[in-house]
Amino acid sequence: MKLITTFLLIGFTLSLTACSEVLPRQRGNLALPQMSLTPDPLEFGLRQHTALSKEATNGGYGGGGGGCGCN
Repeated sequence: MKLITTFLLIGFTLSLTACSEVLPRQRGNLALPQMSLTPDPLEFGLRQHTALSKEATNGGYGGGGGGCGCN
């Protein structure tokens, strides 16, 4: 019983060491471009425009289009 308690105490102590507070001024150092959902916003916008033009529907991304991609 004492051995299990010791292991639990050590595990709990080690898990607390991984927690740290990140200040707002430090967040820029942690925000890598590779971690963003859209690493290249221009390519994302182009792909979104192409998908919108091909769908030929109103709504979805907030605009309408034909099927020609000329909007």
